[in-house]
Amino acid sequence: MIKWAGWLMVLFGAAHTIGALTLEKAAQYVGGWFSGALWGDDLAAMSPANSAYWLSLASFGVPLVVAGLTVLWLDRRGITPPAFIGWLLGGWAVLGAVILEPAPWPIILVANVLLLAGIRRATTRDRMAAENATGSSSVQITSSAS
Repeated sequence: MIKWAGWLMVLFGAAHTIGALTLEKAAQYVGGWFSGALWGDDLAAMSPANSAYWLSLASFGVPLVVAGLTVLWLDRRGITPPAFIGWLLGGWAVLGAVILEPAPWPIILVANVLLLAGIRRATTRDRMAAENATGSSSVQITSSAS
């Protein structure tokens, strides 16, 4: 489950960024981005170049790829990712869905549900393995004095 969650995050973040640059034609403004044209731009009255920048490179796509790759990196090393990643990204996805619908937020919610379920499963498995290794807490040791 954790691996699926990580891959969904990576694929969604990459698809959003690449789609914005290609399908939405944000890449046509790259020259302006590197010339300093956005430095004095008014965020309240965004220019097309600024809007394209915030839709593509400054969007959630790149950080989502980083989060997904981190989850995959941890999983490959047998480390259970911290639950706060799933909770924070899940809360962010719900907030985004409330503000802007229709949008593909359910994909991120599916990834976060998978991540949280995988974390819970791994935590339970690790706890049970630790109890079995140390001897179950239900075993009582008694000594008799002779």
